[in-house]
Amino acid sequence: MGKFFGTDGVRGVANSELTPELALRIGRAAALVLGEQSKQPIVVGRDTRISGQMLESAVVAGVASAGLDALLVGVIPTPGVAFLTKSLGCAGGIVISASHNPLEDNGIKVFGPDGYKLSEEMEERIEELIAEDSGARPIAGAVGRVVAKPEAAGLYIENLKQQVSVDLKGLHLAVDCANGATSAYAAQLFSSLGAKVTALYDQPNGTNINHFCGSTYPEKIQSLTKEAGADLGFAFDGDGDRILAVDEEGGFIDGDKILAIVGLHLLKQERLPSRKVVATAYSNGGLRKAFVASGGDVLYAKPGDRYVLETMLDTGSILGGEQSGHIIFLENSTTGDGMLTALKLLETSQILGQALAELGKCMDIFPQELVNIRVEEKNGWQENARIQAAISSAQEQLAPFGRLFVRASGTEPVIRVMGEHPDGDVLRRVLEPVVKAIEDEQGGSRAS
Repeated sequence: MGKFFGTDGVRGVANSELTPELALRIGRAAALVLGEQSKQPIVVGRDTRISGQMLESAVVAGVASAGLDALLVGVIPTPGVAFLTKSLGCAGGIVISASHNPLEDNGIKVFGPDGYKLSEEMEERIEELIAEDSGARPIAGAVGRVVAKPEAAGLYIENLKQQVSVDLKGLHLAVDCANGATSAYAAQLFSSLGAKVTALYDQPNGTNINHFCGSTYPEKIQSLTKEAGADLGFAFDGDGDRILAVDEEGGFIDGDKILAIVGLHLLKQERLPSRKVVATAYSNGGLRKAFVASGGDVLYAKPGDRYVLETMLDTGSILGGEQSGHIIFLENSTTGDGMLTALKLLETSQILGQALAELGKCMDIFPQELVNIRVEEKNGWQENARIQAAISSAQEQLAPFGRLFVRASGTEPVIRVMGEHPDGDVLRRVLEPVVKAIEDEQGGSRAS
């Protein structure tokens, strides 16, 4: 990847790594590149982080300095910006968010006029302009305007409702909004479709986003669903592009199960092109087993939603995603959307006349362990002899039914170790030497 862009835009500690000065250059460079195709405005949205307004101001200044108008839509889920960019005929869209990352981080994601995240080639062009700080600087009346358009979020919500045919009357939903971008929208959306909604962590104050809540703390939505006496629960992340569900029996439905439930239904309806869905190496082996048993299959992309999307576009797939709950319904959206995923899951349940707890039994779950190791240095592990020896030994011990996957995060100083095996005790024993080697050699410790 480039100097600034990672697997999901530019990310870093706000005001330290991701500074207002850098944000201005990113906004300006993005506007210059996107402005080559269109002189229409650029949509700018953000999540609820306290640093969001600071970085938004800088990004907007950059956009306006390149001669394009900026439409400020305020706090809105990332997929909302993608939708508005395309539906309003804009030159592009920019989201200021670090998704599920902690408060101190922030990020900048850029969408093209088609609502898709930019290609690596376009990101490279933007990076060149960031470094050069060159390009046209219009003056007088040619400088871009800044237009507040908070009502545009309503168009996004109405579009979500048009994507499904579902009646939620009589259903009680518990919702954890992670004090993030869905806080003002999720309860409103589900209530408008007839559901009773108990919402928690929907009072963002700028500093509580993802703070022991949201999809990265699944135990919270599990307990909330039980305490509220709700039928189902949904937990979002900070920018609303992923989701975790809790079924009627209190069990978790992650991205793999969502792909299985919705994908197998589409497969039976002959509505799944090539009879395949797209997943990543982190997906549970039970997902492919379920599809193969039904006459379908799973295609594997590199981890990261941009790579899932690329594989989907290359293969003509309409459904893909990650175990984390980042699911892409390509017939309905250009990017992952937590609220859309919840509606699609509910729609499938109603069409089939089965509870989610029952539908979730469509795939067996192989024991799987994911260890996130926060390290001082995430580079160099691939060349480290001790780490590579530990990985090779583990792979031999897990074969032929298990697997091991190690990668550095594209957005955090983290190395992820994921293992899978039919025997959970064997898996934990085999993984430990790999984790220990990475901790020792890269100066790290297990992230909580």
